[in-house]
Amino acid sequence: MFRKNKINISYKDKKDTYLISNILPSNTTSSILKKPKWLKVKLPSNTNKINNIKNILKHHNLHSVCEEAHCPNLSECFNKGTATFMILGSICTRKCPFCAVQKGRPKIIDINEPKKIFNVSVKLNLKYVVLTSVSRDDLKDGGANHFSNCIREIRKTKNIKIEILVPDFRGKEQIALNIINQYPPDVFNHNIENVPRLYSSVRPGASYINSLNLLNQFKKMCPKIPTKSGIMLGLGEKKQEVISVLKDLKKVGVSIVTIGQYMQPSKYHLSVKKYITPQEFTNFKHAALSIGFSKVFCGPLVRSSYHADKQYESYKI
Repeated sequence: MFRKNKINISYKDKKDTYLISNILPSNTTSSILKKPKWLKVKLPSNTNKINNIKNILKHHNLHSVCEEAHCPNLSECFNKGTATFMILGSICTRKCPFCAVQKGRPKIIDINEPKKIFNVSVKLNLKYVVLTSVSRDDLKDGGANHFSNCIREIRKTKNIKIEILVPDFRGKEQIALNIINQYPPDVFNHNIENVPRLYSSVRPGASYINSLNLLNQFKKMCPKIPTKSGIMLGLGEKKQEVISVLKDLKKVGVSIVTIGQYMQPSKYHLSVKKYITPQEFTNFKHAALSIGFSKVFCGPLVRSSYHADKQYESYKI
């Protein structure tokens, strides 16, 4: 059983410090499973391109989910000259205990962020841009208008495809979708994250049904635009529960699915219950394909925006 443990964590963002209280399972700080060899990432010998992208983002005061969420693929993606922009600031209004993104009171939205993203995308010669964000429950539209402004700005060049990885817009789903529909992306992505039985511990404040409805409603509004969702494994879910989630996603029109391994960002976050083997990931991929998904990207290091450009290209093929 889970017990409410109050853990105070201080997050520093420039001059401000945010103090939050996370509700975590009682076994969060228990013995840590040894990371298997297939999850060990080899760092590149040449980090010039990585540092260059970091410096460009920092210079324009932009955030990437690669850095903020401690993504294990940061070195590979940055070294290839790709990045996923995290808009609407770097502080989330939610307290999901699996996520490394800062939590607390967000700052005012940077209205110049869309232009900055466009300029950086052109400077880096990006062909595929992923826009994601923190949850902004403090905003009347959940941040949808800012997503729309970013898409509209990037559309100034026809050479860039756009994928958006959106939050659930809790309670503001229809408002948000109506706004996004005015300047739709090339791919609409929203992560279901895990199985409904574990939502109270993995996604407190979120709703499995609402997330499915969000994907379903967008598909009805834009039937020709592929929808996408992701699941992270290793949090205590059962195989049949994962299969059930995949079937639910297929029912609401999702055509691209990503399945990866959850990795604990720090001792203050949810602990890993199990490391899924490569063979188990292969089995899940076969199961997802048999359910009818157009494309399935499944593996220990797979993340929602990992090789997103290739996911889109293979979908189009």
